[in-house]
Amino acid sequence: MQPPGTRGARLRVLASAGVLLGAGILLNSRSQAATEGDWPTYGHDAGGQRFSPLAQISPSNVAQLKPAWTYHLRPANAEVQAVSNAELAQRAADGAAAPSRRRTASRFSASQATPLVVDGVMYLSTPYRRVVALEPESGRELWAYEVPGPGQPSLRGVEYWPGDARTGPRIFFGTRDGRLIALDARSGKPAAGFGSEGSIDLKTPDVMGAQDGPPLPYAQYGMTSPPIVYRDLVITGSATQEFPQRGAAGDVRAWDARTGKLRWTFHTVPRPGEANHDSWQGDSWRGRSGVNAWGFLTVDAKRGIVYLPLGAPTWDRYGGDRKGANLYGTSIVALDAATGKYRWHFQVVHHDIWDFDTQAPPLLFDFGPRRQPAVAIVNKSGMLFVLDRVTGKPLIPVEERPVPASDVPGEQAWATQPFPVRPEPFARQTFSKADIATVTPELEQYCRNWVDSLGMRMGGPYLPIGYGTPTINFPGRLGGANWGGASFDPARGVLYVNAMDFGHVEQLTPREDGSFTTAGPASGRFMDREKRLPCQQPPWGSLTAIDVNAGQILWRKPLGVTDSLPAAVANTGRPNIGGSIATAGGLVFVGATDDARFRAFDAKTGEELWTWKLEASAHATPITYRGRDGRQYVAIVATGGSFLDSPVDSDALSVFSLP
Repeated sequence: MQPPGTRGARLRVLASAGVLLGAGILLNSRSQAATEGDWPTYGHDAGGQRFSPLAQISPSNVAQLKPAWTYHLRPANAEVQAVSNAELAQRAADGAAAPSRRRTASRFSASQATPLVVDGVMYLSTPYRRVVALEPESGRELWAYEVPGPGQPSLRGVEYWPGDARTGPRIFFGTRDGRLIALDARSGKPAAGFGSEGSIDLKTPDVMGAQDGPPLPYAQYGMTSPPIVYRDLVITGSATQEFPQRGAAGDVRAWDARTGKLRWTFHTVPRPGEANHDSWQGDSWRGRSGVNAWGFLTVDAKRGIVYLPLGAPTWDRYGGDRKGANLYGTSIVALDAATGKYRWHFQVVHHDIWDFDTQAPPLLFDFGPRRQPAVAIVNKSGMLFVLDRVTGKPLIPVEERPVPASDVPGEQAWATQPFPVRPEPFARQTFSKADIATVTPELEQYCRNWVDSLGMRMGGPYLPIGYGTPTINFPGRLGGANWGGASFDPARGVLYVNAMDFGHVEQLTPREDGSFTTAGPASGRFMDREKRLPCQQPPWGSLTAIDVNAGQILWRKPLGVTDSLPAAVANTGRPNIGGSIATAGGLVFVGATDDARFRAFDAKTGEELWTWKLEASAHATPITYRGRDGRQYVAIVATGGSFLDSPVDSDALSVFSLP
C-alpha cells in the first residue's frame, strides 16, 4: 500500500539552503525523550547492540507479518545520480566489474540507509539528494530537505541529537562530497547557528594533504556512514580513496553540535612525537591515506569512550612502501570521547595487505558473570575478538600465530597475525581443491578448469597475494563480515553475525614505473561471474549465533537461496551486505542477501520462520519500532546495489506489521 503524499501531491516550500517538501505544516513540538519503542541511532543504542526490547512480534506469530506501508525514496521526475569517479575507483580497487548496463539503465539509485524513529517521527536519508521525515505509522511525508550542490547524503543514514532548550533536536549527516549538515529535526530547515546555513566543509587543509604541501588533486574525502553524537559533540569518520597511496587523511574529528566548530582531531596515522608513530618505517606515514573510519563509531556514554573501527592503509594490497605494523590500520582505537585523547588500541590485522578493514560497529556489552564491560569486534577476517572495553585487553585469549610470507619484491608481510582461541571463525579462511563446488556438474567443471589452467595458489589463512601467480584468498575483500557487523541479545548473551564466504582471486604484477597492480584477467571474485555462482562448496552466506561468554558457536544457518539452481540444491546461502537486528520477542531480522529476501529467524534455534520476497535486495540494516498506535513495525530499505552488484530495481522503504 502506498500512502498519500509519497509520489505525487507533495507541497513544495522553498528554504534558504535547500528545498523543503512537506504537508504544509511543521512538526509539532514533542518530548525529546526516547522511548523503548524508538530506534534513535543506527545501532539502536550508542553501543551498537541493535537489540529492541519490543516483543509483540514473536516466533508464534511472525508468519503473519504483512506489508503495512511502502515509501518510495525517489520523488517524481528525480534524476538518477551517475556513478561517480570515486565509486568507479573504489569498485576497481575491489576488483568489481564496471557497472552493468542494467544498473546504469535503472530508474533508481541504490541506498544502504537505516531509518531512525524518535519520538513519533522517522528520519531517513535517500540517494536522491534528500533527507526526509515521515510519519512512522503511515509513511506520510512530514518534511523533506533537498541537499544543495552535487553531493548525496551519506548512503547509510543520519544521526539524531536531542539538543537542548536553546537549539532543539537536530539531525546530522555527512555528504559524499565532504560536508557535515545539521537540520532542525522539527522542521527540516538548516540548523540555525551551525556553520554556514547549517553546513560545514569537512575538507579542511589538514586532512586534504596540505600538511605536506598543496592539496593533492586526486584526494577523495566524504562520508558514507552517519556520524555519532556524544553529549554536545558530533564525531565523524570519513570515506577516502583506496588508491593511490597518498591522499586525504582518515583522521577522526569531533565538532560542536551547536556551532559546528572543530573541538578535537585524532590522527589515525600517528605523526612524529605521537604514540605508535614508530610502527611506520621512515617517512612512510607522510601523506598516507586510508586508516579511516568509513563504517560506524560506537560510544560508551557512561565512561565517555568512543570506539573507532579503522580501515586498512592505502594501498591495501601492497605494503612494501610502508614497512611496519602500520598503526592504526585495521585496528580498533578507543579515545576519550570528550577530548579525543588516545586510550588504547587493538590491531586486528598487522600490516594489512588484504583489505580486511574493521569497519563494522564495535559492539559494547557486559561479559561473563562479573559483567565486565566488553567490546566485540567482527570484521572481514571472519573472526570474533572480545576485549575489555576500558583497557583493550582480550577477555577471550588471543594468540599470535605464524602466517605465510610474501614473495612480492619489496614486501615484508607481518610474520604473525592475531587469532582468538575461541570461538572458531564464522567464515571460511582456507581453500584447497577438495573445496571446489560440486553443486552442479557444470559449476564444478568451470571452477576446476579455471583453477587448473592458471595454477592458482591456495591455502590460508592470511595467504599473501602472489607475485605473478593468481592467489585464491578467503575471506575475500568483502568478508567475512562487512560493515553490517553484528547484533546482540543482552539477556541471552548471544551475538548474531551474518557473513559470506566470497573468495577473491588476485595477483600482483609490476607496472613500468615499478609499482604494482592487481588488474588482470585472473583478478576478481572466485565465482562463475556470468551465473553468479561461487566456486567453493556452500554455504556462500550464513547467519551465525555465538555465545560470547562461552566463546562458542550455537548454530550456523545458510542465509539466502540461489534461485537459478534446482530447488534440491538451492539452499546455498548467498553473498550478503547489510546487518541484522535482534528483538526481545526472540527473533533475528535480516535482509542483506543478493536474493531480494527479507527474513526472520528464531533466535534460539536458527529456524527460518518468515521470508518476504522484495522488489530488490535489501543491502541495509532493518529497524523495528512501536508506533503511536501501539503496533510493532519492522522496516527495511530495499533498492539493490552495493558491491554485490545486485540489480537496482526499486526505491522502496518497506514496512511490515502484524494484521
